[in-house]
Amino acid sequence: MADRWYVVAAQPGCEDGAEAHLKRQGFDVWMPRQLRSVRHARSRRQKRVAFFPGYMFVSMNVERQRWRSINGTRGVRSLLMQGERPCPCPGGLVEALRAATDANGIFNGMVGVRLGDAVCVVSGALAQAEGTLVGLDDAGRARVLLRIMHGEVAVTLDAQALLPAHG
Repeated sequence: MADRWYVVAAQPGCEDGAEAHLKRQGFDVWMPRQLRSVRHARSRRQKRVAFFPGYMFVSMNVERQRWRSINGTRGVRSLLMQGERPCPCPGGLVEALRAATDANGIFNGMVGVRLGDAVCVVSGALAQAEGTLVGLDDAGRARVLLRIMHGEVAVTLDAQALLPAHG
């Protein structure tokens, strides 16, 4: 049996520490990150944060590796389980996410997306709505024609809230 990717749930705010502890134990860990603007006392800076807050991926072979130690790792809540065994991620999911990560480890789901392509909203009040990308600016805002109630509505969203639509 080959290595597969599994999801690890981290304790709130402890993703970085959990990642470091798992790596120290010899696990192959990957946590997609994004840049988020943080304001404090009239200043603004970019901070690297988890793209999926509270979650990360670990690659392992459950037949050969001592995976139960993950649940006892500092900063980890637990592996996502299916009965008595860890539940593997669908094949190709993590590889596709990694392909959309730049050289600095920052996830950008809009890699390869061009104007006119179909997109899906993945966060916020319009989550799961689909539409067409009609504009993208340097500030990270996307103009999308969403298909809502048998019509199209133009909205401006944070580009990080979008992913290419599949199918």
